[in-house]
Order: sequence, then C-alpha cells, then structure tokens
Amino acid sequence: MTPNKLVWFRNDLRTGDHRALYQACMDSAGEGVLAVAVISPKQWQLQDEARCRVQFWLANLASLQQDLARLNIPLKVVRAATNNEIPATLLNLARQHQVSALYFNREYPDYEQRRDQQVEALFRREGIACLSFDNDLVLPPGSVLNQQGGAYKVFTPFSRTWRRKYMQLNPQPLPPPPMQAQAPVVSDPIPEKIGYANTMGAEWRQDLWPAGCDQAHHRLQAFVREQVSEYKQLRDFPAQPGTSALSPYLSVGVLSTGQCLAAMQAYSESPDWFENQWVTELIWREFYRHLLVLFPEMNRWLPFKPEVEEKLRWQSQPEIFHAWCAGETGYAMVDAGMKQLLETGWMHNRLRMITAAFLCKLLRQDWRLGARFFMQHLIDGDFASNLGGWQWSAAVGADAAPYFRIFNPMLQAERFDPQGEYVARWLPELAGLDWRRQQDPLFAQGQGRPEPLIDYARERTISIQQYNGETP
Repeated sequence: MTPNKLVWFRNDLRTGDHRALYQACMDSAGEGVLAVAVISPKQWQLQDEARCRVQFWLANLASLQQDLARLNIPLKVVRAATNNEIPATLLNLARQHQVSALYFNREYPDYEQRRDQQVEALFRREGIACLSFDNDLVLPPGSVLNQQGGAYKVFTPFSRTWRRKYMQLNPQPLPPPPMQAQAPVVSDPIPEKIGYANTMGAEWRQDLWPAGCDQAHHRLQAFVREQVSEYKQLRDFPAQPGTSALSPYLSVGVLSTGQCLAAMQAYSESPDWFENQWVTELIWREFYRHLLVLFPEMNRWLPFKPEVEEKLRWQSQPEIFHAWCAGETGYAMVDAGMKQLLETGWMHNRLRMITAAFLCKLLRQDWRLGARFFMQHLIDGDFASNLGGWQWSAAVGADAAPYFRIFNPMLQAERFDPQGEYVARWLPELAGLDWRRQQDPLFAQGQGRPEPLIDYARERTISIQQYNGETP
C-alpha cells in the first residue's frame, strides 16, 4: 500500500486558502492524500457548541467532501467522544492507511491546543511526522508586538501595527491545491444528525445560511461590491441589511479572514479599502485570538482586568438570568435581541452589546453566564471573539468599554431603531406603536409584555457606585 498524507479538518472547512491541505498536496510526490474530520459530541457539549452551529458544521463538512472529491481526495469521518479519545482514534486511522505525515491548521483556545499537543506527541512516538500551520489568522500570535516586544492590550495600537505589517507582507490567500492521483480509498458518509445532546436554541436555518464555499464566496463578493461602502453608516441599524452576515462562515472556516481581505482588495472600488470599518472588524477577530494565546488565563474564564472585577458583586438570581435568556426582561430592545437569537441562532452585533451590557451592568449577573448562553445558541459561536466581547461588555476585558458606559436600551432604540421596525419584527405585540411607546416598559406591559425586571435609573446608579469601588 502506498503511504499517504493525512489532512485533519476542524473549523477550516474549505479547500482554498488552506495551508495544511495545500502543503500536504505539494508534499505528496506520488503518495496519496487523505482527509479526516472528527465528530465528538461530548466534547462539543463541554465546549458549549450550539445545536445550530453543529448542524451547520455538518452541512459544510458534506459540501467540503464534494469539493475534496473533485481533487481526488477522500474524506474519512471518525468518532471520538471527547478530546481525550481523539489521539488514539486518529492514530488508528493513520495505521490503517499507512499515513506518513499528519497536517493540520492550528486552533488557539486551550482545549484545542492541548488536544493538538497530545495528538502530536502520540504520532511522533509512532514515527509519524506532524506539520501544523497558522491559517486561522492572517498574522500569527506573537507577530504583532509593541516597541518593547510585548503584547498589545489595547486594540487601536494593535490595529495600527497589524495594518502596517499586513501592507508590508501583503499576504495573499492560497488557491485550492492541484488535483491528486486517484486514491483507492472510499469516503465515509456524512451524518445529517448525530443525536447531539445540546437541544437548546434554534435549528440551523438553511434559508438564512446555506452551506458551502460557493454560497459563502457569492455572499462575500456581493457584500464587498454592493454594500461595504455603506457598512460604517448602516452596521448599527438592526432593521437594515447593513452587516455582512458572514460570521457563521468564518466561524466554521468556510471562509478565511485572508479571503475576506483579498475580496476587499479585488472588488472594492475605494482606494482606501484597507481603512474600511469592516476591515477593522476583521482585525478585532485577530486581536482576540492573539490575546487568547498571549494571555492563556483567559482560557480559564478569568477576567483580563481582575482589578475591575474585584469591585463587583455579581448577583446569583437564577430567575433574573432566566428572564434575560427568554427575552422577558420587560425592556423591548433587550428582549427583541434575545428573541432573534432564540429563533435564528444569530443576533445583530449592536444587540449583542446591548443585551450583554444589560445583563452585566444593570442586572449585575456574572458575565460568564451570558457568555456561555451565547455560545450555546449562536451559529457563529467563536470562543475567542465571544469571550473578548463579553469581557468588553462587562468592562473587565482588554480595551473594555469604560465602566460608566452603560447602554440605555431606550436611547439605543431611539438611535438605532427609530421607526421601531426591529422591535416590531421580534416582538409583534408591539408592532404599530412608535418607538417611544415600544420602549416604555410600563406602557409595553399593557400590551402583553412582562413587568420590567428593574428600574433602569436606580440600577445604573448602583452599578456605577460598584465600579467606582463605593458601597451602594
């Protein structure tokens, strides 16, 4: 039997701009190239993977299998309950197919890093080479440092240095690899359902996010050609189609950040495309990944600024938290955002900030509760970005929102949903009312909405006192 190169796919379900796949094909030299994906339901549950995200991942895995077949690369699918079983499971597959080298793209959360280290150690003891690549990031961790050689803790200087290095290097995404010699290996079927234990939240909405690289690239090109010039002006208005809505594709790796930047460069009509606000959002994604590697305590759900969290007294009130989860706080803008999440598995970014700040700074519930709830429900759940965003909202993270910046949900509606369209979409009992009446908790209560959980002004005062280190 001819030796084979084995490519391990995780959250990088594409054939273009895939460094591990490309290198394996370049190194094959007459050997076969096989691909493998691991289904690990118990591990996904440990990591709070949303049901809709798992369904979306499986659908994109099936699409990837077709793309690989056009390259004569069979895809094997193995099962391992948790990360602890993955090394032996992969080694067993490698032995069956006389694998000479394993290739994969690095992932950065601690769960994934420890898993990969265990796989590498086992494979090398067996004399099988392991080659890993930084492909989830455009610029790898440790390559964007300040003048003292330390990590940036604030986004703006990180962004300036990141942009400068990017322009110097001008990295371009890799094309799909060339077709390989036909391998005498049969691909495994992709299960549509796996009995995943997390039954919370929405089912994958195929009408909102159809699977596959072709769909993702079509949407990317349409956004860059037709919408990105107005992104900065429209991105905060949730009733408008002002965002790219590409985050689910980035989350499972159907698209890479490098491909998004290349599309901006190729299709944007603006000569200063690199300063576009959407590019800034992509750099935020990189920033949070760099932090996760350079400050590993974040993986343990520890705050980036423990000195701020020490001042806070999180309240343990399950009934309050569950009301927030259900979108039943009595504050229309907050509740509309939560209803969108529960129904679709996605929430507009402006609403993510509003709902998170409401939970942390007004209900004073531990930000970790909200972060886990989001991960358990979001189709675009991403550990690094979700963790960074929640710490930002609670004012305990890197470059966090100032403690005194507490979103007033009524004023947020006035600014970003002035016609009440977004609230009417997700709280139909308030449709037909102007935004003032929609956002008046007591008036809305008479329209079938629940009694407001809190008095906004009172709770805001108490929270600011806590952040100031005062005793309310």
